Amino acid sequence: MELSSPVDALGLSAKKAAALRRAGVETVEDLLYRFPLRYEDARPADPAALRADGPAAFYGVVTGMPVLKFFSPSKSRLAVRLDVGGRPLTAVWFNQPYLKARLAPGTAVWVYGPYDVRRRTVVAQRTEIAPARPPDGVVPVYPATEGVRPKEYRALVEAALGRDDLEVPEVLPPPIVRRYRFPDRRAALRLVHLPASPDDVARGKRRLIYEELFLFQLKLALLRGLRRRRATGVAKPVDEGRLRRAIEALPFRLTGAQVRALREIVADLRSPEAMYRLLQGDVGSGKTVVAALALYAVVTAGFQGALMVPTEVLAMQHARTLRKLLPLDAELALLTGRTPPAARERILERLRDGRLDVVVGTHALIQEDIAFRRLGLAVVDEQHRFGVAERRMLLEKGEGTDILLMTATPIPRTLALAYFGDLDVSTIDELPKGRGEVETLWTTPARFGAVLDFMRRELQAGRQAYVIAPLIEASEKVDFENALALYERLRTALSEFRVGLLHGRLPGKEKDAVMQAFVRGDLDVLVATTVVEVGVDVPNATVMVIVDAERFGLSQLHQLRGRVGRGAAKSTCILVSDARTEIARERLRTLVETRDGFLLAEKDLELRGPGDLFGVRQSGLPEFRLADLTSPYDRTVLAYAHRDARAVADALLEARSAGRPPAYEGEPLPAALLRLADDVLRRPVALD
Repeated sequence: MELSSPVDALGLSAKKAAALRRAGVETVEDLLYRFPLRYEDARPADPAALRADGPAAFYGVVTGMPVLKFFSPSKSRLAVRLDVGGRPLTAVWFNQPYLKARLAPGTAVWVYGPYDVRRRTVVAQRTEIAPARPPDGVVPVYPATEGVRPKEYRALVEAALGRDDLEVPEVLPPPIVRRYRFPDRRAALRLVHLPASPDDVARGKRRLIYEELFLFQLKLALLRGLRRRRATGVAKPVDEGRLRRAIEALPFRLTGAQVRALREIVADLRSPEAMYRLLQGDVGSGKTVVAALALYAVVTAGFQGALMVPTEVLAMQHARTLRKLLPLDAELALLTGRTPPAARERILERLRDGRLDVVVGTHALIQEDIAFRRLGLAVVDEQHRFGVAERRMLLEKGEGTDILLMTATPIPRTLALAYFGDLDVSTIDELPKGRGEVETLWTTPARFGAVLDFMRRELQAGRQAYVIAPLIEASEKVDFENALALYERLRTALSEFRVGLLHGRLPGKEKDAVMQAFVRGDLDVLVATTVVEVGVDVPNATVMVIVDAERFGLSQLHQLRGRVGRGAAKSTCILVSDARTEIARERLRTLVETRDGFLLAEKDLELRGPGDLFGVRQSGLPEFRLADLTSPYDRTVLAYAHRDARAVADALLEARSAGRPPAYEGEPLPAALLRLADDVLRRPVALD
């Protein structure tokens, strides 16, 4: 029997097979890779040895007559005294009056359920009366399956694993199995499904969690390798001297992390293979500086560069920043949907004939009539806000164009492997010196008057302030303040100052006009939803007030906090919340105590799960059967699996190119692994 055999081959009825298929269990492999939700320790316990309440199993003999009480025709309580190894204990069953006749004195009983140490009482959830031998070991509990009882599912798994003709081919390379002292694949499945002890479960899971993460990372590594081999990359001879002089001309020193990231990018630019790299870093870590220097690096090699951003406000800001950072010998232009037709035509002409070195823009950069003479590097900021097709359209503007994606959300390194395992990742994990200090405070709505007094003092000193609310209109279901109501309240309370309103439902032009007014200093206070969360740079803003802060995730709060402290003056972030749940309170305490975005992202991952890391449920995040990326242990395993998978993928692709049998560390790769790799390699690969 093979893993691909239908479950019908186990001899179950057509009705049971249909029920399993409805639950997604069609093959023997599906059956064995549907893992238990939890385990119950069926080993009989000694009541005297238990010190805390909790689930436990007991094996004893009935010593008294059962006592049955009815509270209604359908509700009852059955209690009986047991002798468990010479110690008295009371077992209780709810709504099972029919058991009374079977619990005569002298009857042997095994029960499992929550045990109350003080009352010496167990509420039976599972019962075996007069068993030939009491259950012993760890009993797996499987997910509910309509039409198939958990006991029946367990019996099917036992039947499958008990067959001598069941073939469970190895998928891990032998050197990896030996390196980590893993059991073989079939043994690991037995340990997880038919354990004799909790240690068995741990040994089996250790192997199967690694296997799941390794196979996922292998797929990404193969896609990465294919992209590198199939993409028509062009080596770009970066002029080290000009680049070094540009770095020395900066009004500040690069951090060690910025230097490291720039070296990685320049090495990719010089390589004949196409670059596909993600640049990530904490709020204020200086990603834009690295991107600017990368763009200048391709200019020194005789190529053009493009920086695409999602909004006109960000495009204008980046253009201003790049003009300050780039040497005078780099010609730069800004191209957005609002560029006047005559100016737009001049920009397009200079792009076509190569007189323009760098262009910064929005989606306007991917319009059909945009053409470059020699586009060498495409930088995409806030990459998650662009689709695959949009990135590809920008890349198709050149030949051998390298791509650098940027994200402002710090992502724990190990989780970045799950999101971006097919990319090379450069991480800036060091903040520049000289940034303004940001103090984070947490207060309650009852003290909002004191918050207004603090804001008034800062505004009188010529500073600006953000006030953030999570909704833009009232809702009957939620009782927290919204941006519209907050705007009216602040206009009244701070009537001597200019207050503006920015939210996601404003038309694009109005949104940009409000943001530009705040950037210019024409507004003192900006009441907004999270549309200001990323990228906006207003050095004069020193106050960030976040109302109903418990409604945001840690990473989102950290991004909002990063809008202040961008100048030299001390800034303050005030969290206004009467958080009622312990998780919400812990989230706010963590933000008050921690400035490190990567540590906060780790904590957010633990509190909210990987899908909510960016504040929204991610459709592209893999759903693992056994691995749990909120677990620090599993994230450590992911790092090892990532490293091993890349080594195996490189060996496999090199062997295929050379016409040799694929091997890893001198040993042939398993046939089952090669079949999985073939499935990946046969698929079309997007070269974006």
